[in-house]
Amino acid sequence: MRNTVKITAAAAVTAALALGLTACGTSSDPAAQAEGGKTDESKPLVVAATPVPHADILKFVKDNLAEKAGLKLEVKEFTDYVLPNTATESGEVGANFFQHKPYLDDFNKKNGTHIVPVVNVHLEPLGLYSKKAKAVTDIKSGQTVAVPNDTTNEGRALHLLADNGLITLKDGVGTDATLSDIKDDKGLKFKELEAATLPRALNDVDAAVINGNYAIEADLKPAKDALALEKSEGNPYTNFLAVKQGNENDPRVKKLAELLNSPEVKKFIEDKYDGSVIPAFGAAKS
Repeated sequence: MRNTVKITAAAAVTAALALGLTACGTSSDPAAQAEGGKTDESKPLVVAATPVPHADILKFVKDNLAEKAGLKLEVKEFTDYVLPNTATESGEVGANFFQHKPYLDDFNKKNGTHIVPVVNVHLEPLGLYSKKAKAVTDIKSGQTVAVPNDTTNEGRALHLLADNGLITLKDGVGTDATLSDIKDDKGLKFKELEAATLPRALNDVDAAVINGNYAIEADLKPAKDALALEKSEGNPYTNFLAVKQGNENDPRVKKLAELLNSPEVKKFIEDKYDGSVIPAFGAAKS
């Protein structure tokens, strides 16, 4: 049986507040320790994850690999990009799996959190989608393109548009590009929306740049349906397992990191997502 818990934003906030008020270690808390100051490996490692593909990958590990490796694993699903980090910081969960380095760096800086990457797992190429255009060249002046409104993913989206000739960015603009960094919009209009809502916005705009996980959840197939897709080579947006600083050496975290980079997980990703999610294993840079 899968011990997967779906949690709403309100419930997560309530749980986090309760944890802070009680200041007690729980089975979900990586800081909860057995006698002698050592991590109690008998308790499950609780990992926060967005549903697709992150929770799916973790469930595969839980159902097929964890028991043999002596790892008790619990998956807690979140549907946004904020609560997994705040829950990890507070100790409500022991790790998370949903984000890439530019997003984490920006989040830590803005929120004073101390989350660090552990191991790279996969890349979800960002894509340009449309229900009206059949090719990038069909997107014309006067049309509206929706982009994610969070700092790193908006910059990522704008670079994808620039790489495909739809806009021109100012010289030297980095991954944190914003609409003000567009040198030539070529007559396009832009709508900034929360990343999770972009698939639903496809009926209301001419095109939208959508994160891979949300595209897959909306039954889009990035490798087939995207008008333009990020290149994987040299891509800084690899998704990784992350923990609160100081918990990198938790034996449960180390076991999970090893399993997430296993040949079995590689095959699972390749078979299930058919190029829409790409294995990208290796040590993550802090």
